[in-house]
Amino acid sequence: MPEILDQARTQVLENGVGLDEAGVLAVLNLPDEHLPAALQLAHEVRMRWCGPEVEVEGIVSLKTGGCPEDCHFCSQSGLFASPVRSVWLDIPSLVEAAKQTAATGATEFCIVAAVRGPDARLMRQLREGVAAIRAEVDIQVAASLGMLTQEQVDELVDMGVHRYNHNLETCRSYFPHVVTTHSWEERWETLRMVRESGMEVCCGGILGLGETVEQRAEFAAQLAELDPHEVPLNFLNPRPGTPLGDRPIVEGRDALRAIAAFRLAMPRTILRYAGGREITLGDLGTRDGLLGGINAVIVGNYLTTLGRPATADLALLEDLKMPVKALSATL
Repeated sequence: MPEILDQARTQVLENGVGLDEAGVLAVLNLPDEHLPAALQLAHEVRMRWCGPEVEVEGIVSLKTGGCPEDCHFCSQSGLFASPVRSVWLDIPSLVEAAKQTAATGATEFCIVAAVRGPDARLMRQLREGVAAIRAEVDIQVAASLGMLTQEQVDELVDMGVHRYNHNLETCRSYFPHVVTTHSWEERWETLRMVRESGMEVCCGGILGLGETVEQRAEFAAQLAELDPHEVPLNFLNPRPGTPLGDRPIVEGRDALRAIAAFRLAMPRTILRYAGGREITLGDLGTRDGLLGGINAVIVGNYLTTLGRPATADLALLEDLKMPVKALSATL
């Protein structure tokens, strides 16, 4: 057994203290023959500190495309020659999407908008949408609207938004290679305000943007410092017309190493399968990740890419004897 896994068994599994950046890097560099042991340990950590339940979430885009930012992986940027064009979703369609999400057994419904930050029109539409959903659907509502002001944070709390997603996307040192129209620090400031408001913080990123293994470890350590309630883990699905459209996909074993490493860095965090897992891991790898530290999934399609059918993920969870988390009784 490699020394880092022996250390993690005591430090993380027994004591609940996550690995630091050096420890994460050691896990990311484990040879293939030690990957099953790393995944098994990560699964034990997940079961001890999070339990067996899996949180299921659906997402829908309230405003798609036409974003003024230049995130190099994103086909919703209005600056790239990608096929996504600006579209707004009406309130009845938003409510119907929430109903369909709830019908899968999901307890979380996230409303997303492709913007630098919300303007008055978007905040007004979100308020109407959240109110309409809460009137008809028994589901928790989350939002992802870019960078916020303190006034907007307060307004989201008043609406009853329960969790806010704002991904750092990658580590601080690599961020300028991925986005130039705003800074990593601006994203961090939004997350600070969200945390202080009492909303749950959802913050993750995308692996495979061109970062080094060392930068991947840096990212895990920075997320651990933030201590978000949830970390969505995406793997780059290269989008035509974007600056990263020609990048290779993450190799499956590297993706599984990352899942184990991020779990060992954040033993109590919801670690969610998000975009790219279908092409990076396939069905067998998806199962391996659920047995290697993952304890939440996005079901159905993503914002601009196709996911697995919700029924396929729910059947897999049933096969693995992993119960879907029930809706909070505090709603």
